[in-house]
Amino acid sequence: MKASIIKIGNSRGLRLNKAILERYNIRDTVELILEKGRIILKPIEQPRKGWGDAFRRMHAHQDDSLLIDDVFEDESFD
Repeated sequence: MKASIIKIGNSRGLRLNKAILERYNIRDTVELILEKGRIILKPIEQPRKGWGDAFRRMHAHQDDSLLIDDVFEDESFD
């Protein structure tokens, strides 16, 4: 696949079409990997995005108790 480099102000950029953006789940930023004469664009994933809000909702509904005790009965700290 060929893509054109376009002028953006004093810089140049690569324009990706909507189909590519959707297929590879590319949002606002990508990671650039430079290796052996290649430039690789990698989507930046945020697997924990939204966890803070989810934890606050759980706490508000009193659904944030431990599932496993943090100290076991046979544990000794002596």
